[in-house]
Amino acid sequence: MSGTDPEGSRYRLYGQGIIGLVGTFCLVSVRRAAKQSLYGQIADQLREAIQRGDLAPGEQLPTEQQLMDRYDVSRNTVRLALGALTNEGLISSSQGRGSFVRERTPLQFFASRTDSRSRREQLVKDAFLSDAEEQGRTGRIDLDVAIVRAAPQFATRLQLDDNAIAVARRRVQYCDGEPYALADSYFPYELVRDSPITQPDNLPQGANKVLDDLGHDQVRFRDEITTRMPTSDEARRLNIGPGTPVAQLLRTAYDQDDRPVRLAATILPGDRYVLVYDVAGD
Repeated sequence: MSGTDPEGSRYRLYGQGIIGLVGTFCLVSVRRAAKQSLYGQIADQLREAIQRGDLAPGEQLPTEQQLMDRYDVSRNTVRLALGALTNEGLISSSQGRGSFVRERTPLQFFASRTDSRSRREQLVKDAFLSDAEEQGRTGRIDLDVAIVRAAPQFATRLQLDDNAIAVARRRVQYCDGEPYALADSYFPYELVRDSPITQPDNLPQGANKVLDDLGHDQVRFRDEITTRMPTSDEARRLNIGPGTPVAQLLRTAYDQDDRPVRLAATILPGDRYVLVYDVAGD
């Protein structure tokens, strides 16, 4: 093998590894008699290089040609290996540029404290913006407010009649300029009709504080968490790559009379969030 790369990568073959501008990582030859597929073995070695930090976030992987030369395999085998890593959310690829290790830094979502009374009393801005700032990040929110007939799954949780309407506050949450989450909140219209919640404005104090001021203190919450692949609309709005699942958090908030007063539906891409809960031991 000469190591010649017609694609002009910054890597070159070197002994049993590939050397680049920022260091060297080793790739072991694949075993053609092994039970595991050739592309699976290649994917395993590249995955391990990413997990060890030999391939850093944002760094380019060797080109298809270099991987073909190194392993003596077909282009299709290499593409299957890269496709597996793409589906796992470890790399992203674009035609003409190559494959790169994903470099998003996960944001911690502190689910236990987000809507707590103590948190609401302390906040002077939206909870998401505060959380991002505390983690050294820059948050931004795009907001849309509408009067809607709640989808059946939401109407049931809010104990609304079939024809009842709700106020929907739909937000795209951005972190460091990238869309990080979809956070929609639904409120029974009759409950909030004369409040700032119906207005198309960001609420510096947060909608939770407005509910408190209306006499509907949220005293308990019910969380339902599911994981799934994103819808096409979610993938488009959040710029989610192939193979990345999302967590859907449905949180129903109840007031002191055990009446549901808010339903929050949050979509969290799996490569951008760590969901954190503190659970009492009693």
